This record gives sequence, C-alpha cells and structure tokens, in this order.
Amino acid sequence: MVSDLSAVVTGASSGIGKAIALAIASAGGSLCLVGRDRDRLMAVAESCRLTARSVLAFQADLNNDYALEELTRYVEREFKSFNTLIHCAGIFTIGHFEKISVAQLDLMYRTNVRAPYTLTQALLPLLKTQKGQIVFINSSQALQASAKNAAYASTKHALRAIADSLRHEINAEGIRVLSIYPGRTASPAMESLYKAENQSYRPELLLQTGDVAQAVINALQLPRSAEVTNIEMRPLIKSY
Repeated sequence: MVSDLSAVVTGASSGIGKAIALAIASAGGSLCLVGRDRDRLMAVAESCRLTARSVLAFQADLNNDYALEELTRYVEREFKSFNTLIHCAGIFTIGHFEKISVAQLDLMYRTNVRAPYTLTQALLPLLKTQKGQIVFINSSQALQASAKNAAYASTKHALRAIADSLRHEINAEGIRVLSIYPGRTASPAMESLYKAENQSYRPELLLQTGDVAQAVINALQLPRSAEVTNIEMRPLIKSY
C-alpha cells in the first residue's frame, strides 16, 4: 500500500518530483524530500504535511559530493523507515551538437547520471534491509534521441543502463527497480524549453505531472510477486 511507503524523493521541489511527493503524502506515506531551492522545497514539504505520516526536507545540490554524503547520513540517522528511493532530479540543455559545450555535457552528466548512481550506491544497504524499491524518472530521449538532444539523451541512455544492470543484480534480494520514460510533461522546466524553441507553450496538450505520479504509485503498489520494469508515457494528443 502507498501508506507503507517511506520514500526519499529527489527533485521534489517542482515538476514530477513534487507531484510524486504529493501523491505519496495524500495516501499517508512518509517522505524525505530533497531539492536545491529551499523556499520551493519547504513549500512542498508544508503541503505534504497536511496528509503524510511524516515529512522531512533536505536542501542539497546533488552535484556536490559532500552534499550527497550529508544526505546519506541524514537518511540513515533520521529516516528510519526508508524503503523507497525515487530519482526525479535532472537538468537538460538542448541545442545543435556542434554548439553544446563539453562543460554543458559534464554538468548534465553529473546531475543526470553521476548523482543518482552515487546516491543509489550509498543508500543500497538500507534498501536491501527493507527489500525496497528504486524508481528512476528517465525520459523518452533514453529510448529514441531526437535532433538537438545528443548531450542530454546520452545521459538518459546512461541512466537507463544503470537501472537495467542494477535490476539484474538486486532482484534476487527482493528489490524492485522501475524506470519511467515520459514524453514532454507540463512543468516550469518544459515551459522554459518551449520558450527557448520559440514555440507556443500549451500545457494542456502535454503529459501532466500527476499522470506520471499516478503511474509510479500504481507500479509501487503492485503485489510483490511481480515487478513493473519500464513504463513509456506520451501525451495522448501528439503536438510535437
């Protein structure tokens, strides 16, 4: 049941991460919310506290190794019931291959690949004791890279490889690993992308963050005799 979930959710201050946090909270689960923007993170935490069993909030830039270490210690010390790790934090930059700098690629790699890899590795011993669950919010770009997405898509392909390999390693220990591959989803980050592309932003034609959150919750509630491994999601009306 969702109320049994005790989830660390990264990228919880906005977008899909926020929607997942609110969905778990509304069903009485426990949360440790992680985000970079303190004000937005605390606002989400306050909303979650209306219905959640318990809520912790930890401000962190996951590109910082010290912050990752501090987060790990915080979870070990304060979040005793921890059984689910949900990776929602991520960044993207689009542009022609010849114009995306190596520095931009490196930043996306640190955020989209290295941070979830490092945090999962650090928290895996705790997840093993609980026979827990791990969720990677990925992207449709991990399945089919489009033009002007070489750098971003490469990080999402790498994240897919991490999830797939990890699943083979730890399924036998009772841990489930889920990857979600949403298409364009209505969010502040997506609005910025549309502006960068000089396109009209029509959020009603995109996936909604709550749609993705519902898919995650449904998968996490599945009886432990089965596992959902990959979910592809697209807007019903294809507007791009």
